[in-house]
Amino acid sequence: MTGEGRWALPDRAAALDRCTARNKEHLRCVLDILGGQAKNAEQARAQQGAHMELLRILGEAKAGASLAVKPSLLGAPSDRKQCRSNLLELARAGLKRCVPVELDMEGRGLVDFTLQTALEAASRGLPVTLTLQAYLYRTAADLERALDGRLRLRMVKGAYAGDTDDFLDIQTRMRNLCGRLLEAGADFCAGTHDPELIRWLEQNGSRRSLEFGFLMGIADETKLRLASSGWRVVEYVPFGTESGPYIARRRRYLKELERLGKAPAP
Repeated sequence: MTGEGRWALPDRAAALDRCTARNKEHLRCVLDILGGQAKNAEQARAQQGAHMELLRILGEAKAGASLAVKPSLLGAPSDRKQCRSNLLELARAGLKRCVPVELDMEGRGLVDFTLQTALEAASRGLPVTLTLQAYLYRTAADLERALDGRLRLRMVKGAYAGDTDDFLDIQTRMRNLCGRLLEAGADFCAGTHDPELIRWLEQNGSRRSLEFGFLMGIADETKLRLASSGWRVVEYVPFGTESGPYIARRRRYLKELERLGKAPAP
């Protein structure tokens, strides 16, 4: 897969087809509806409807997939009260339809809101997976709050503007955060394409509690190798017409690795 189609698919039908194919290869998928910030209530309602419809389809298909949700699409920048209501409604629908809901983490301005919303969902018996980012200095404390609140976590390095952009620093932070989760015996997802971290996780992790997370369009050989070895593996599958910012982040990531003389897992 080359070009822009490497990173994102054009529509829901293509994403569902991708998910079906990946399920046959023993990979789970996280489907992400790409879009811009909801600037008003009408746009937030439209996005809420699109996410609810995808939950319905995934539930009826009994797909091996979860739904990723970005708070900015559901109105967080303009109306946080309504956005929280929307997110809790999705969590309820996901529980009813047996489709996991995962809250993506965006820029640092939404970290508190996203964490608090995930904790509120958990307190209401609505399980969600929360993404935390290793490149924020606050994340170690946020991880402890998440563990106390019995949240499932997806740990990633981060793709927006963080507190540090030093590769070795972020790598060390990611290892330490994952180490804390392993120590706690938590069920979590480690989203990384770093071959050193992947080797470390294979050596120290448990197939019962650790899931490896990857983006679509990268590390395909490693995904299949891990899945065939009995590890849980998930692929993040974004789709939609507003893919420009997402693709730009992926290109920056590869360019930075090239600058450092490094490469992602094959």
